[in-house]
Amino acid sequence: MKFIVSSTYLLKQLQVLGGVINNSNTLPILDNFLFELKESKLTVSASDLETTMSSTLDVESDQDGSIALPARLLLDTLKTFPEQPLTFVVEDNNTVEISSNHGKYALAYADGNEFPKAIELDNPSTTTIAGDILATAISKTIFAAGNDDLRPVMSGVFFQFSTEGLTFVATDAHKLVKYTREDIKADQVAEFIMPKKPLNLLKGILATNDDALTIEYNDSNAKFTFENSVLVCRLIDGKYPNYEAVIPKENPNMLTIDRTQFLNSVRRVSIFSNKTTHQIRLKIAGSELNISAEDIDYSNKAEERLTCDYQGDDMQIGFNSRFLTEMLNNLNADQVQLEMSLPNRAGILTPVDGLDEGEQVTMLVMPVMLNN
Repeated sequence: MKFIVSSTYLLKQLQVLGGVINNSNTLPILDNFLFELKESKLTVSASDLETTMSSTLDVESDQDGSIALPARLLLDTLKTFPEQPLTFVVEDNNTVEISSNHGKYALAYADGNEFPKAIELDNPSTTTIAGDILATAISKTIFAAGNDDLRPVMSGVFFQFSTEGLTFVATDAHKLVKYTREDIKADQVAEFIMPKKPLNLLKGILATNDDALTIEYNDSNAKFTFENSVLVCRLIDGKYPNYEAVIPKENPNMLTIDRTQFLNSVRRVSIFSNKTTHQIRLKIAGSELNISAEDIDYSNKAEERLTCDYQGDDMQIGFNSRFLTEMLNNLNADQVQLEMSLPNRAGILTPVDGLDEGEQVTMLVMPVMLNN
């Protein structure tokens, strides 16, 4: 088997696929890329058993074959080449010889048949969505997903498709983000929980891609097909908690404020907060918001006053500054609205502007007990 391919074109594809490969694999074959050649089409795959991704490249060849090449070695070699054609030739002594303009490099390969096969989905449901919209939905929600191995359902993003629209939800029990698109609809109702790793891969690839992407899914797997790539991943098993029950409906106290100003104040004041609780206090009276933090162990304290637009009763509420900062960072509105009912009930953060038509973001942050 022999083929000729551009060095930078191959490197670009392999770097994306390299994100699938774990640093330490139980099966040695998973440290390889699978190269499958069918005449002028070369399909390269990478897998960690949970997630498998493959890309199809155009190469110069008239042969067929399948081999597995060591990923780390190949990536390190390709990074050093300027743009030039590389010739890959499979030799008899179980090595592949790569010829560049200036030299030859031989590396051992494994049999392609040892590589785990990608899962085929039985009678899946299908939805089509623009790539950049999916990337936005992922980046708006994934930061709120948990890392707790004991609660695996919370460590992913919940996809909820219906004939009314698409909803993406992530929560770790302290914060929750719900992202809704009403301008895109699915044919039938479906719910599944996507793990973080494949979502991070998709987010990186799709950020600049507004082409349509097809999502196929059944009870246990999901398959994303776009341009010349396919990503298949196993879904997280289990039932997602009823997040609607957590979102408070009656919130009479409404605070509207400039996002950047609020974010900068919270960041500054939180430097003086307790290093374990990260607690900051919001005290709202009239049209004045008072943000304060105190670390009694070190006698550090800070206080800032901001003007805001507030309707409701005067109140004090405590939040974990890390959650608040993450949420404000993830919104790209000029003005944000914080709705509250009581100091021990969750606050709801929503953008006032900067949203596309049919797009909705609701962020929920749990308060912390204030020690007066």
